[in-house]
Amino acid sequence: MSQVKLDYEISIPLHVQLKKIIEKEVTSGTLTGQIPSERDYMDQYNVSRSTVREAINLLVREGILEKRHGKGTFVLFKPIHDWLGNLTSTTDIIKQMGMKPGAKLITHSPLIPSEYVQQKTGFSEVYFIKRLRYADYEPIGIECHYYPVEIGKELIKYDLNDATLYEIEQNELGIWFAEASQTIGSDFLPEEDAADLLISPETSVLTAERIIKGQNEDVIELEKGFYRSDMFSFQISLSRKFG
Repeated sequence: MSQVKLDYEISIPLHVQLKKIIEKEVTSGTLTGQIPSERDYMDQYNVSRSTVREAINLLVREGILEKRHGKGTFVLFKPIHDWLGNLTSTTDIIKQMGMKPGAKLITHSPLIPSEYVQQKTGFSEVYFIKRLRYADYEPIGIECHYYPVEIGKELIKYDLNDATLYEIEQNELGIWFAEASQTIGSDFLPEEDAADLLISPETSVLTAERIIKGQNEDVIELEKGFYRSDMFSFQISLSRKFG
C-alpha cells in the first residue's frame, strides 16, 4: 500500500484526501483487482471506518471502483482513452495526452441565463465564465461555465488564465464535488468562436455538457464545452453478457 500520509492540518476533508490517494494508485496502475480491506486502510492511515467508507463510496459513484456482493471492492477504472466516466478536468486530460495545457479568459459577467440553462440548473441568475483552452499552445476548445452568482464572484477574484477551475473551487473555495452527469454530442459554433479555434463555422465540433452537484445535491456548475473534433477521439470497450 502507498506510504503517502494524510494531512490533518489542512482544510481538505480526510475522506477526500484518502479518495485521491486511492484514485492515484488506480490510475497509475499500482492498484488493480481487489482493493485492501477497510481495516487495512484504517490502520494504514489512522482514520475511522466512516472516513474509509466515504472515500470508497465516492470512488464507486465515479465508476473507479465496484462493490461486488459477498466478495469485496474491485478496481473498475480504465485508462482515459477507454473510459468517459471520470470527473476529470480538461487540464488533466491534456496532460494525460502528453501535451502542455493552457487557458485564456475570454469573458465573464453575471447574467440572466437562457431558459434552457434555467431548466437545467434552477438558476434564475448565473455568473458566466468563458475560456479558450489550449494544448501545446494550439487552441482546442471553448468552455462556457454557468455558476451560482456567489460562486462566480469568488472565482473571478483569481487569475483564471492557465488556472484549473476545479482546483480553485476545491482547494481555495472549499467546494467539493459529489457527482456529475455528462452528455456528449456535436454542434456548430458561432463565427467568432470558430475563429478562436482556427476552424470554419461549417466545421462540426464535439460538445460536452456537464452538470456538477455538491454533497447536498445542489448544482454547483453547468459546463458546456466545445472541442475541435480532430483533437479528440473516444474508444470504448464493449462486451456481451450471457446468461
